[in-house]
Amino acid sequence: MSTQRTGRLYGVGLGPGDPSLMTLRAVEVIAEADVVAYHSARHGRSIARSIVAKHLRPDHIEERLMYPITVETTDHPGGYRGALNDFYEEAAERLAAHLDAGRTVAVLAEGDPLFYGSYQHMHKRLAHRYPTEVVPGITSVSAAAARLGEPLCEAEEVLTIIPGTLPEEELAARLAATDSAVVMKLGRTFPSVRRALERAGRLDDARYVERATMDGERTERLAVVDPESVPYFSVAVLPSRVDEVRPEARAQGEVVVVGTGPAGPLWLTPESRGALAAADDLVGYTTYLDRVPVRPGQRRHGSDNKVEAERAEFALDLARRGRRVAVVSGGDPGVFAMATAVLEAASREPYADVPVRVLPGVTAASAAAARAGAPLGHDYATVSLSDRLKPWEVIAERLRAAAAADLVLALYNPGSRSRTWQVAKARELLLEHRAPDTPVVVARDVGGAEESVRIVRLAELDPAVVDMRTLLLVGSSQTRTVSRGDGTTVAWTPRTYPTEGMSDT
Repeated sequence: MSTQRTGRLYGVGLGPGDPSLMTLRAVEVIAEADVVAYHSARHGRSIARSIVAKHLRPDHIEERLMYPITVETTDHPGGYRGALNDFYEEAAERLAAHLDAGRTVAVLAEGDPLFYGSYQHMHKRLAHRYPTEVVPGITSVSAAAARLGEPLCEAEEVLTIIPGTLPEEELAARLAATDSAVVMKLGRTFPSVRRALERAGRLDDARYVERATMDGERTERLAVVDPESVPYFSVAVLPSRVDEVRPEARAQGEVVVVGTGPAGPLWLTPESRGALAAADDLVGYTTYLDRVPVRPGQRRHGSDNKVEAERAEFALDLARRGRRVAVVSGGDPGVFAMATAVLEAASREPYADVPVRVLPGVTAASAAAARAGAPLGHDYATVSLSDRLKPWEVIAERLRAAAAADLVLALYNPGSRSRTWQVAKARELLLEHRAPDTPVVVARDVGGAEESVRIVRLAELDPAVVDMRTLLLVGSSQTRTVSRGDGTTVAWTPRTYPTEGMSDT
């Protein structure tokens, strides 16, 4: 008994539109195929077919896979996606009939078959059933960069490919966070993409490419494009930032105070990541600067942690000379960090006209609390134990007041090599109002290589294990610890608070 041999399935990438940009392998496959299949809109025309027209033979069997709908309005019971799924299923079975008959089927795809291409829907339904080869093609991304004549990404830059169909806020976040980007699927999404670029502060850098390598090609600054003129076959491009506009040619610089979170890149917000990438100069405590990747052409100005006022003025002076300056701060810049120093200096002459922005970061307290569970689930107070900028008497008074109010306490800057007694004194003050078994989260180097998070009793808090890389979270009377099945212990503070004599009404 013989087994009939099936045909072979090919997904053929045709490149961005110019027939001369097809690969030799694509031409070979089309020449050998029995069946040439291509998708088309309801008008019946197919860009894919037009690209390969001169390679088609009279004896080629052509399978035109016509989309039933082109907009997201349909009376299909499964909606737009349901209608498309039924179409793909029916199209796949049409091709399967040819393959079962032993015919070779070449499915045409503009660009690359597996890059936002219609072919991939056939691939997912047929590749596991039949011998398959995918022939890669030049993508519209590469074609757009070539037509613009600008580098797309360089050195350690990151290129992000984004569908314009994402929600506007998501678009803005991704555009702000990346170095280079290409936004696909414009057309009706163009207005929201343009707004997202503007929100991300990238509109002036954006380029527009329409029908790259095809008849009717157009390239220009995206900011001047008429939204009514934008077809689906167009992309938005944010080219490489390396060697972009020189600072001396800029009318005005700015200072952005950036919070990097308690550790490395995983803690950065998209907005902060974008601001760090866009800066001409990075200014900050050397330890925090070391968390930021080195970029070509970007200047770094590290300094000691005790010269905040000088650092702020230095950053503002750079901005007055037209440079974009990112002042790098750990955690959140507004919590015991650089935002205050920068704003204080910027409120005086000669810096009053320098634009200053503050971008938030994950605070050390939030990071430590997340590692420990949810100890900040109710009201809490944040206090620095450092007496370098305020007298200990003020600190002690605030500790007593917060403890008497039964607030959870986040204690920053608890100790250092030159400050060794504050933790013990704080523990003594807190025990006047808190039970000895009050949970205390001792969090050191959260997010770093030496991370350590422990939960101890207040009475057993050892000052010797506390340094400047440590943060303490002292529970209230309501904070609980729970040992879980996986062996971990978590701390949490209920969101409700007991009230004596509370009425049922």
